[in-house]
Amino acid sequence: MTVLAAAVPLLLLAVEARARVPELEQHAVEPTLPLPPPVLVPMLPPASEYVPFIKVPAPSLSPPVKAMIEEAIRADDQAQVAAMVKIAIKTQPYDEGEIKALQKAYQDRKAKQAAEKSAADLKRIREAALLQLWKGQVEVGAFRSTGNTSNFGFSAAVKFNRKGINWEHIIQGNADYQEDAGTVSKEQFSGSYQARYTLNDALFTYGKGMYERDKIQGYENRYSLSSGLGYRVIKTKAMTLSIEAGPAIRQTEFVSDPSETSWSVATSLDWAWTISPTMKLTQDASSYIGSDNSTFTSKTALEAGMTKRLKLKLSYQFEHEGSPPDGSLKTDTVSRFTLVYGF
Repeated sequence: MTVLAAAVPLLLLAVEARARVPELEQHAVEPTLPLPPPVLVPMLPPASEYVPFIKVPAPSLSPPVKAMIEEAIRADDQAQVAAMVKIAIKTQPYDEGEIKALQKAYQDRKAKQAAEKSAADLKRIREAALLQLWKGQVEVGAFRSTGNTSNFGFSAAVKFNRKGINWEHIIQGNADYQEDAGTVSKEQFSGSYQARYTLNDALFTYGKGMYERDKIQGYENRYSLSSGLGYRVIKTKAMTLSIEAGPAIRQTEFVSDPSETSWSVATSLDWAWTISPTMKLTQDASSYIGSDNSTFTSKTALEAGMTKRLKLKLSYQFEHEGSPPDGSLKTDTVSRFTLVYGF
């Protein structure tokens, strides 16, 4: 009993100590956490009632580049404008829209001007009287001939042209004359009238009447009538080329032989090349191909402008008769030096 009584206090002390161990362990294991950072409060200026608007210009074409394009437009040179636009787009690709807008405005203006001019021209043509709208030229000078005659003489020519909407009328006359000691050694005259009717931009029909007189070559009078189709092979600002072909009838009154009438095929070629604003090269050729006789002519001319209306003209004409009258040569050539006045 004594031992038991002594052990009881010790047992109570152990139980109490055991009971306090979890409390001590809880305080020992639990870590200490850091305090949270303070809340940041931004210091902003008081908000305004309206958001301010600052106007900034849109990106635009460089002034020097724009000035070059506008200068080309003022010169009214379409090729130069196209070249400047091409260079500007290549060097300023980000401004392509503005560059093309400048070009389009110019092209639209040109198209409008062309349409207005075309409408005014059509109105003027429709309202014109019969003797209006004619253009012409007078040509005077000297010639040198070879073949049936070999001499110098006087040369003259006239040409009148009237263009309508569909119709075109051409009247021409030529004369070469020379006397030697009171004797006529060269007497050649010709005149023609041709009417053309346009079917489309390239194709046209025509009718032509022609009179010729050349006693030296063996015929007193020669009359020709022809008609057919024509085609404009080339039609540009610098060059034109048209050809014609159709049946023809000719009546020839010879100086010493009986008159004859024959059918033939008539062809012609009309070519012109404007080399420069003051220089022009032309080539006219024609033929009458028949069973009894064939005639071939070719005329090459160079024109040089002296003033707005006055030109200097040098020409060379070749004429060949397949079956001329007895005693006449087949080929004649005529070189002319003339002054041409246009009106």
